[in-house]
Amino acid sequence: QVRDTVPEHIRTLSPLRGKQRLLEVTNGGPILDNYPDNPLTTAKGITTRDQNDVRRSDAILVNLLGTKTVSIGTVMEIAWAKAYNVPVILVMEKQGNLHDHSMINESIGYRVETLEHGIEIMKVLLSPDQLL
Repeated sequence: QVRDTVPEHIRTLSPLRGKQRLLEVTNGGPILDNYPDNPLTTAKGITTRDQNDVRRSDAILVNLLGTKTVSIGTVMEIAWAKAYNVPVILVMEKQGNLHDHSMINESIGYRVETLEHGIEIMKVLLSPDQLL
């Protein structure tokens, strides 16, 4: 987990926090669009919380390595970050990822090919005395 690799002063937010029920429902499989039986997992609940998370963040780290389908929610989060002037660190393959699109590339601040490199950039952005 990213949380375990960053200094204590960097607070991380998991997009699945408060959604433990999703892990039970999916049995580790793909997560569906929404689950209307819980306010946090309805379409409105997911959108509201995720948009608020981006708005209150100092930076977002997006890991799209190995994605098999386009994550519309992640694309929305990148767009919100751009609108709120929140720096985006994108971790994605150099070529071949489904998310490789000019609008995504224009909306991010940093693009790297490994999660470790993305975490290092996040540390530099959020820690004034951190060196690469």
